[in-house]
Amino acid sequence: MDLIVRRARLPGHPPADPPVDIGVANGRIVAIAPALAAEGAEYDAAARLVCGGFIETHIHLDKSCIIDRCAPESGREARTVARVAAVKHTFTEEDVAARATRTLEKCIANGTTRMRTHVEVDPGVALRGFAGVRAAAAAHRWAIDVEICVFPQEGLTNNPGTEELIVAALRDGARVIGAAPGYDSDHAGQIRRIFALAREYDVDIDMHLDFGNTPTDLDIGLVCDLTEQYRLGGRVAVGHMTRLSTMPPADLAAWGRRLADVGVAVTVLPATDLFLMGRDQSFNVRRGVVDANCLCDLGVTCSISTNNVLNPFTPFGDCSLLRMANLQANILQVGDGRRLHDCFGMLTDRSARLLNLPDYGVAVGNPADLVVLDAESPAQAVAEITPPLAVFKRGRRSVTREKVMLHRPPQPGTPGIA
Repeated sequence: MDLIVRRARLPGHPPADPPVDIGVANGRIVAIAPALAAEGAEYDAAARLVCGGFIETHIHLDKSCIIDRCAPESGREARTVARVAAVKHTFTEEDVAARATRTLEKCIANGTTRMRTHVEVDPGVALRGFAGVRAAAAAHRWAIDVEICVFPQEGLTNNPGTEELIVAALRDGARVIGAAPGYDSDHAGQIRRIFALAREYDVDIDMHLDFGNTPTDLDIGLVCDLTEQYRLGGRVAVGHMTRLSTMPPADLAAWGRRLADVGVAVTVLPATDLFLMGRDQSFNVRRGVVDANCLCDLGVTCSISTNNVLNPFTPFGDCSLLRMANLQANILQVGDGRRLHDCFGMLTDRSARLLNLPDYGVAVGNPADLVVLDAESPAQAVAEITPPLAVFKRGRRSVTREKVMLHRPPQPGTPGIA
């Protein structure tokens, strides 16, 4: 074999089960068994948790790392879209590729091996963001698979020339189409047009939807109706959905059942949502992060993701998905082990389901995309934000992080010490 990961604990196995060995050949997992009788290069997981590589379902590589060139906030009003739009003219393909590389490599270092990134296309930036992200993604195929979702951040029906750019990107390899109807003068018109383009080009849909401070004026109803009408269940995802966080539990449950019934997935983006929600309040500010655990219990496919890094939407971030899961658990006051395990699943197998990845996870036949965490269980990994000690992409090690060592002072009585 090319690689044998020895003494691994797997996420779905009971703690009392003995660790297993994972055998890898030609980039794929070929055997999983205790004390595997095989020869090859070895990595000793030492009874630590080994899972499939983390999956980033919603991030913006094209506009990451621009906080230093954007105007500052003015009072409580974030004006995020306008502040980014004002600097898009400075984006070149090389600039985007360099910033995307900086962010991608942080993601890789934190155990992410697959990603869907959302990229803005409009007359202000044309296809420079798309080209730059694509170049950065191609240069990092050794460590991460990147899928590009193109979308109109600043409007579609009210922004002439945007649709033509989206179509050009779809023809040039973009595999997902997105939307941001909240920034369009015709919400329904944008949503319907995005569904039409998705059907025409046979691509999945991933929308920024219902970001706001009240439970009114929802667009999710139309999205559910169109998903059902065109039988696109399992191919539609929505991000943010902060308006659901402002609802009574019974109303949230009703929407959760509707989402589950039609097959619309939800990505929660706790860092951005927490940073931007409640800007209409000066004290006792609402948290504004939807309860993904509740939606999962109702049968909705949910993921937790990073969204923005070092830009006006989120002016911080280290690209640790475990940190995002921990933040989500803190905000929603998740305390029990089962729900923490579910949060971990929203970085791994649930995210794989959202991205329609049939070959994900620690199973024979799947690509050997593996993360070794300094933890014994998924709940511990989320609770303690335990770092990845090693990452493997298709069986090749892509990341090594040394375990922290404390250098204790010599104790009295040690030979040579008075």
